[in-house]
Formats: sequence, C-alpha cells, structure tokens
Amino acid sequence: MAWRSSAATNTGLIENLWRNKLITDQRVKEAFLKVDRAHYAPTSPYDDSPKPIGHRATISAPHMHASAVENLLPFILPTAVRPAPRVLDIGSGSGYLTHVLAELVGSEGGVVVGLEHIPELRDLGARNMAKSAEGRAFLESGRARFRLGDGRRGWTEPTDGDGGEEEGEGWDAIHVGASAVEVHPELLAQLRSPGRMFIPVDDEGGHDEGQHIWCVDKDEAGKVTRRKLFGVRYVPLTDAPVG
Repeated sequence: MAWRSSAATNTGLIENLWRNKLITDQRVKEAFLKVDRAHYAPTSPYDDSPKPIGHRATISAPHMHASAVENLLPFILPTAVRPAPRVLDIGSGSGYLTHVLAELVGSEGGVVVGLEHIPELRDLGARNMAKSAEGRAFLESGRARFRLGDGRRGWTEPTDGDGGEEEGEGWDAIHVGASAVEVHPELLAQLRSPGRMFIPVDDEGGHDEGQHIWCVDKDEAGKVTRRKLFGVRYVPLTDAPVG
C-alpha cells in the first residue's frame, strides 16, 4: 500500500498517506502538511520511498516516519502533566522527522533534539530546516536543535549557563532512525517514566538476518515492556565512518 502514496506534491503525498490509513490522526496529518519534504529529500521528494542523503545514510520513506510519529504521539503532545515534552531523534539524518516532531511538541518549552554521529549530517539537518521560515523559527527558539554524539549513548542537553547543569533530565519520547543491536541500556535509562521509544532492533543472528521495530514503554513505576511491531530494513547504528 505504501508505494501507492507517492504523489507530485507534498500535499498530495500526505493526503495519500491519509487515504491509505498510513496516517490516521488528524494532528499528525496537519504536522506533516506543514513540512515540505522537498527541503529534506535530494531527489523525488514526494515518492513514498527512502532516499540516499550521503554518508551511507538515508531519509526514510514517509510512511515509516508517519508510523514512528503515530506510535510516539501520546508522549510527544503536550498535556497538563507534561506541558513541555522532550523528544530525542537519534539518527536525525536530513532533519525531516526532527522538523515534524517540532511541530507537535508545543510552544511552551517543548524541545526536539536531532542527534547525529556524523558532523556533515548534523549540519545538513540544520541547513535543511533553515530553508523554511517555520524551521528557522524553531532553530532560533531552541525548540529544535541538532547535536553531534553517539546515539547508542543517548544525549543530555546542557544549559547555556556556566553552572554545567542539565536543562532537563530524560526524554518523554525517543525515536531511533537506525537499527540497533539491542535496546541500549543508556537509552532505557534516559527514557522518562512514563515514556516511549520507537527503535529498530536487529533480529537474533545480527543485522543481516533482518530487523523489527520495537515499541518500548516505561510506565510511571519504571517498569519496561516491549512490543514487536513489524519487520524493517534500516542502516545500522554504528560508529561514524572513518575517512
């Protein structure tokens, strides 16, 4: 069904994803409509397919990004008990999903950090987001940020002050855009209670044997549960390439 969602325009693509029930929440649809994929995909941006962006990385197919957002949505949207959601986008690549997530976290202190282990991709995400007035506003306000680090270890965002204190602890939602060999303990430790992670994990036997998306939940008491959602094929979450 996903290939039928391709279109000639950004609106056409999102409307097709909606029609094919690959997007089912109106709030998700509206967020995707606000972000032009042409700012992030180097070729055929309105095809519902992944595209290479250099450095052995890809921008995922739109239907995969839609699935990630819809699965994480209860932990992305601001609520009375969570007025300023904190979201970590590991393997942010082109910056597309980081931008969509920033549309959803609200304006009262919500933040999305796009984390990359390759400097050129970290910079690419920021440049792409700056192509639109809305994206530039997110970057200038700090609602969206791009950082360099090892995604397997998660991320703690320091303040701009001189005290060295962290701006906030943990993440309400974590999206991982590359396949992991396991659900890394550092990521689980940084997931808030409650919180949710959307992560592709290599099947038993390693990366070449296939992968599945796992939805990992942590409840208010810190109990972790895991659900296998569907099979996928992602590039691996690894060290930055040398040379």
